[in-house]
Order: sequence, then C-alpha cells, then structure tokens
Amino acid sequence: PDPKALTDSVHAAGAAISAQITHGGSFVTSLRVRGRTISASSGINVAGLLKGNILQRAMNENDMQRVVDQFVAGAELCREAGFDAVELHMGHGYLLNQFISPLSNKRNDQYGGSAENRVRFPARVLAAVKQAVGKDLAVIAKINVADGVHSGATAEDGCVTAQALDAAGADMLVLSGGRNIESTWFMFGSNMNLEELKKVLKGQWLTRLMLIIASKSAPKVTFKPMYFWEYSTRIRAASKVPMAYLGGARSIDGAQQALDAGFECVAMARPLIHDPALVNKFKSGELTESGCTNCNGCVAYIYHSDGTRCVLNPPNDTRLNHIPAAAS
Repeated sequence: PDPKALTDSVHAAGAAISAQITHGGSFVTSLRVRGRTISASSGINVAGLLKGNILQRAMNENDMQRVVDQFVAGAELCREAGFDAVELHMGHGYLLNQFISPLSNKRNDQYGGSAENRVRFPARVLAAVKQAVGKDLAVIAKINVADGVHSGATAEDGCVTAQALDAAGADMLVLSGGRNIESTWFMFGSNMNLEELKKVLKGQWLTRLMLIIASKSAPKVTFKPMYFWEYSTRIRAASKVPMAYLGGARSIDGAQQALDAGFECVAMARPLIHDPALVNKFKSGELTESGCTNCNGCVAYIYHSDGTRCVLNPPNDTRLNHIPAAAS
C-alpha cells in the first residue's frame, strides 16, 4: 500500500515511524452518518450538529466487539505497511476518550462510574491490539492528563488510566490533554487563531460561526512552555510504564527537563510544522529553541483542503498533495 512508500523512506533515513489510529465515536464533524452515532452514552451529539448527526446512542456489547475488531484490523494494516508502532488515540474527545471522560460517560454498568470502570473498554481495545500485533509493533496509547474543564477527567483519573493501560500491555503512553469541543485552549496551551480560522473557513459560514463562538467563549490563555508539566509529572509518578512528555516542549532545556524527570522521550508537533529540520538543528547545535510562536495558525489550517501549514512560512507546494507517495 502507499503508506509503505512513507515507512520505507523514513527507515532509509534512519528513523522509526508510528501510525496513530482512532475511532471518532460521536465526534463526526465532516460527514453525515446513517442512524445515530455511537458513544459511551446516549444523548445529544454537539459535535455532529453541523452535519445532522444530532443524536448518539450508547454502545452495546456487539458494538464494542465490532470496534475492538476494527482497531485490531487497523493495527494489522499498520504492520503490513511497515510501521514500527501503532498509537491508539484515547484522548481529545474521540471514542475511547468518550468512555474515559465523565463528561461523556454516564453509564451505570461495568463500563461507567468509577475511573477504573471508565477505562475498562479502552484497556480492552489495547489488550486486543497488543495480542494481535505486539510481537511486531510497539503498542502506544495517547491519553489525556486531564480534560481541563469542570466535571471532566482529572489528573487522578489520568493516573488510574495509566495504570490500567500498563496492565493491559501498553509499551508507552503519550500524555496529552483537552477535548476538541470543550477545551481546545487547554489542549494547545493557548487560544485558537481566529484570524486564520476566518480565512480558512471563508464560505463555510456555519462552521466558521460555531468555531468562532466556541473560541470566544474560551478563557484567555497565555502560552507557557511545558504547560502540562504539573499534570504529567503526577501521572509519571503513578506508573512505571514508559511515557512521552507532550505539551509546550520548545527547547533543548525543556526536553532535558522531561528526561531528567523520568520521561523516556518528548513529543512535538507545532515546532516541527514550523521547522521539520528542528531536531537535526538541535543535534548540530544550530538551534537550542524552536522558532514556533504558538500562534495556532497551523491548527486553523487543519480545516483547509490543502492541509496544514505554518503561517509564518511560505505556503506549501500543494501540487505535491496530488502525487501518490509511491511515485514520489
């Protein structure tokens, strides 16, 4: 498959590569779903309002087993494509996080209530993936350190989640935070870029209006480096499973701080969108800190058909988007 061209290229450069897989559950924003979307609990689906996916239903045992099988099938495709690891996204308001978070999990069975119960289904998914591909791939889980909003998951919940996923066989946890609908400001450690959102969503008046309303209702947040530190170090202390620090790592000093605190590695996204060669520049001594200003313009461009980019840099050559990876 085409991803094999990507993994071969990464391996030729001496690096390893992981594929992230997830299930949106009720978080379906770009297409109309027949019937009700699935989630931990039934009710109104705020994320689906724009596409008419107004109602969601609680998953039953048949739904759960089907989703487990789909995750396993996805992980097996990742193995076939040559990835070295598969990351199960259990944060940010996607399906597995809809179980973990008390914001969306109102169940009164073995999958609801306590933090231990709420992580039961995500742990079941991970255990199945581990059994299927664990001899060939590292199995990673991305979790929330907290949801960042009232009545959401807390750092204490994050500790329970980490322990349960460790017991299920996770090879590493990536610690993130926040939810796509309720707390993007917490996720990014800074507010959304309204000016870039307006440009990107020109003509999509309803989507644009809803995102702007959501952004303006968020608290004003000033970016600070290592913004998840207080939460992540608590979870680091609660489990021996390897963990990656994520959240505001912008410098060599920040990365060293994380390693000194017992994290096995550091995850970055926006700094690498700004400068894909950043790690090599750190290694050579050319730079000690990222030039990313945390303006979140790149986040706005997630919604652009040409893909995301750093607004501080010249636009990408969009012609490359139409060339199959194998042909490049």
